[in-house]
Amino acid sequence: MDTQKLILLVIFSFSLLMLWEAWEKEKRPKPAPSAPSAAQQGVPAPAKPEAGAPAKAPAKSPAAVSTTETPPAGEIVRVRTDLVAAEIDTRGGTLKRLELLKHADTENPSRNFVLLGPDHRYEAQSGLTQEGGPNHLTLWKASGTEFALPAGQDTVQVRLTGEGRDGVAVEKVYTFKRNSYVVDVALQISNRGAAPLTPHAYFQFTHDGKAAANVNAVAQTFGAQSFIGFAIYTAEKAYEKIHLPDLDKGKFERRAESGWLAFVQHYFVSAWLPPEKLAHDFNALKRGDGLYSGNLVVSPGAIAPGASSGVQVSLYAGPQEQRRLQAAAPGLDLVVDYGWLAIIAWPLFWLLEKFHALSGNWGVAIILLTVLIKLVFFPLSAASYKSMAKMKLITPRLTKLREMYAHDRQKMNQAMMELYKTEKINPLGGCFPILVQIPVFIALYWVLLAAIELRHAPFMLWIKDLSALDPYYVLPILMTATMVLQTRMNPTPPDPVQARVMQIMPFVFSIFFFFFPAGLVLYWLVNNILSIAQQWQIQRMFDRDKPAHAKR
Repeated sequence: MDTQKLILLVIFSFSLLMLWEAWEKEKRPKPAPSAPSAAQQGVPAPAKPEAGAPAKAPAKSPAAVSTTETPPAGEIVRVRTDLVAAEIDTRGGTLKRLELLKHADTENPSRNFVLLGPDHRYEAQSGLTQEGGPNHLTLWKASGTEFALPAGQDTVQVRLTGEGRDGVAVEKVYTFKRNSYVVDVALQISNRGAAPLTPHAYFQFTHDGKAAANVNAVAQTFGAQSFIGFAIYTAEKAYEKIHLPDLDKGKFERRAESGWLAFVQHYFVSAWLPPEKLAHDFNALKRGDGLYSGNLVVSPGAIAPGASSGVQVSLYAGPQEQRRLQAAAPGLDLVVDYGWLAIIAWPLFWLLEKFHALSGNWGVAIILLTVLIKLVFFPLSAASYKSMAKMKLITPRLTKLREMYAHDRQKMNQAMMELYKTEKINPLGGCFPILVQIPVFIALYWVLLAAIELRHAPFMLWIKDLSALDPYYVLPILMTATMVLQTRMNPTPPDPVQARVMQIMPFVFSIFFFFFPAGLVLYWLVNNILSIAQQWQIQRMFDRDKPAHAKR
């Protein structure tokens, strides 16, 4: 296979894999439309009874709260720990704002990143599904308005009390922890009425569904970390995405004995983490007010008059740092989306972490990982470059054959095959080794785009953020230069049109790298430099030791 065809095949294969990802995303089955329910008004319906269980009369019908009603105004309760600054609105007892103190804002690094907040009406709500609440529209009472994690203590609690109808009272307790993005949210339900109560509690997220303005457009084109939406994890189906456009068609419902519900975006995630073996319903829909809502509904069981019972669900709201996600809940680290090559991407990130632990610099870790990958594939790469070197030696003879049999393609092909046989050249020898490496390259592409550890991570000199574009485009320009040099080291195609295409190809292909994060361009640049060195050495060996019949 000619060198130019090989390079075109590699580029085509890479593009085909990315197009397949986009096609799968477009063609996935859509859920069947369902009729609007009470949950579309903001408060979820009670959980459904388990299959085979005796039917129980609900204490109250599902709430049908109108979004046109003006809820009572509340006050803001502020909480500060070593990692987060939170704001809880007493109207609903809702976590309405969460600022991550260790992560800078993407567009303005002088400010902290706000995960939950009014920009996208992104909130963490909770309450009871019964009519009259208390729910996220109820006015709750707080014991104070300013809370901070005391020195020497590991937790700080915020207590709110809410009154519902028919003697239902709820104490909501937020427990913030030191060095943790996990917040425990407990609902202690008291039945002060005269009749038994079977309450259902809900924990939900709301979001306007709009992606952050800073999401890289080219990365979205290739499907890398462009997902924004809900996700659930169950024992039956480990990880399942709920795409927001699908919710425009109808409601998503699922019942499970365990698992969690998350809202996923690039680099960050919020997830409700109920206790193990606590049956609950998952629901996700587009509400009547235009917001997307995802919730899980649980029941603490029947509560007799004068008695109380409670339920606690943890909330993880923070960065997609794999170690923190793994510690928070089983399977939560799956929200770090490495695509369909995750089986390769996970060990690559593990190696990247090890190299960072050694060097203390993520840019250096990328370089070391690139060198390691190059060493692993050295035998394959060497075979590919040897094949190219042999092809370069016989290129003049191939050109003569093309000229000699220009009007008889069959004889030309026969003569070329005889030449390959004489010189012991496999025309496909340079193809297979490169194709084998393509999955690794793509997996590392996803790792470098998905790892929050690289977000705002400096490398050296002008590179202050490996997850952002090179501000002066030095790396992409060097990348283009290495691609041009590689092209010139390959055999010149005998066809003038093909030769011209190969001259232009590096400039066309390198345009993409002007829009890729600096960390990804750094990987490709180092890989190209190593490839040039390896190819040059092999070519030099062949020029020195080429057989006599190749010199004709």
